[in-house]
Amino acid sequence: MFQVENYKGTREENYELVLKQLQALIADEPNFIANLSNASALLNVFLTEVNWVGFYLTDETKQDMLVLGPFQGLPACVRIPFGRGVCGTAASSMETQLVADVHAFPGHIACDAASQSEIVVPMVVDGKIIGVLDIDSPIKNRFDELDKVYLEKFVSILLADA
Repeated sequence: MFQVENYKGTREENYELVLKQLQALIADEPNFIANLSNASALLNVFLTEVNWVGFYLTDETKQDMLVLGPFQGLPACVRIPFGRGVCGTAASSMETQLVADVHAFPGHIACDAASQSEIVVPMVVDGKIIGVLDIDSPIKNRFDELDKVYLEKFVSILLADA
């Protein structure tokens, strides 16, 4: 069901298929962490030219800090303050960050030296940031507006029952 060879359509068609797969994966599972785990695995299989896919969640004890959540990839930074790096910027601004060259991003946190570009989508519930979806690529300019649109839809599906 989730094999890369199943994604043979246009980028839009492939993203639509992934959105449907996500809905099927989380339909009967109320546990948010379990759903984030499967979501990161799904995106890791679907997306090409990525080296890290995962989530950072707002620390329950320190509301201006993100803490590592479910992910696929090499070990990662555990804590990221709001306003620092791409993830912290997305958390504090509550806006998707689409970064063509992470080395040109002020305050970039280099958890994986191979990362060249990044997209971070904030997860907002009732006007409050609860985390971010973070995806890194070893290729500059890997992500574009189409990725932004569909990854924001992906996050919306994850948060529908949150």
